[in-house]
Amino acid sequence: MSMVRSFRPPTPGLLRRMALIAWPLGLSGCPSPPTLHGAVLAYDRAATQLGAEQLLLNIARARHHQPMHFTGVSNIAATYNYTLSAGMGPALTGDTGSLLVPSVSGTVADNPTFSIVPIEGEEFTKRLLTPFQESKLTMLLRQGTDVDLLLRLLASELRIRQGDQQVAYANRPADRRGYTLFRQVVAHLSSIQDRNALYLEPLIFRESWTVPAATMTPETLQAVYKEFDVKYQPATHSYQLTRRVTGRIIITNYDPDVLTDQERMQLNAEAEQGPPDEVLLDIRAGFVGGEYPLHGKMRLRSFQNVLNFIGRGIVEEPEYPVPLDPRTPPISENPARTLDIVETHEPPPGADLVVPFNGHYYAVRPDVGYQWNREAFRLLYQLYQMTITELPQFGVPSITISK
Repeated sequence: MSMVRSFRPPTPGLLRRMALIAWPLGLSGCPSPPTLHGAVLAYDRAATQLGAEQLLLNIARARHHQPMHFTGVSNIAATYNYTLSAGMGPALTGDTGSLLVPSVSGTVADNPTFSIVPIEGEEFTKRLLTPFQESKLTMLLRQGTDVDLLLRLLASELRIRQGDQQVAYANRPADRRGYTLFRQVVAHLSSIQDRNALYLEPLIFRESWTVPAATMTPETLQAVYKEFDVKYQPATHSYQLTRRVTGRIIITNYDPDVLTDQERMQLNAEAEQGPPDEVLLDIRAGFVGGEYPLHGKMRLRSFQNVLNFIGRGIVEEPEYPVPLDPRTPPISENPARTLDIVETHEPPPGADLVVPFNGHYYAVRPDVGYQWNREAFRLLYQLYQMTITELPQFGVPSITISK
């Protein structure tokens, strides 16, 4: 007895579905947008995590007086092989009848290549050891960074002129007198910032010279006109040369434009007596925060000294609470530690970032309420990015997709 298998031709709807399934075969080898999207974000998260853990690891090294070392990923190349196959086949429908059903299969292969280089050499070492300049302080404060957090990280000392000499107040817990006054000053600056009255501006003024007309040839006048405003004075047969000068940065509780040109020139001359890593501070009575007048200079640290300061603060020189000066109004945040790093024998619970070193675990202490420690570590990461040099690369960093 013979058995006859009946065949039903595919319906138009089934044919359309077959076409939709078969269409990706023409794109075999090209990754889908979700695959590329996930890969780029995964590499980005990995690179950010690597930088954050290296920072924490170097703080742990500083705590144990070990040399610091940084490594970077200069190039990422990832080759993706994406294949897809589709077809039609009979379903298991028994001895009679036939039904075609689609089948789809695909594979994705990822072959990443990383170029890892040590960040070292004379240029990086100089940048690691060179104190930050006032321009970087300005850049960060104009982004809304808390002035007390920034100065507690970056400033090594406050210098105040008393009579004919300058007295230095170190931002170091071992110097109890200096550390106490330093903390009170930056807390007072924070109270001025909270009232939107803190200025961090360059001193801009106009300088003028008088030159006898007889000494000015036509060629000289033509050259002078490029940089100066030139005005002829008939009564004295002379030229008055004037130019606009952008001077050093100053931290004030008033707009520097309220001062005369002469006053701004004097302040700039005072600032010019110090190196680029010193910032002039001038808090005057009669303005917001003027109940605690101050005049001095903030001296900034290098990035290595920032890490040493945090590392020593774990055990060797821990920071401690400092009350506000009686003239300072209440402020929202005045934590004891600039950046609280915990040292434990077991991974601390609740910490987002943990690294092992020398038989201990180190982590950024989780915050309750205002995220001071998170902000401090984020700021430290930005300072690190300002310090490192451009990594050597072979071509442009990219993710290469094979087709």
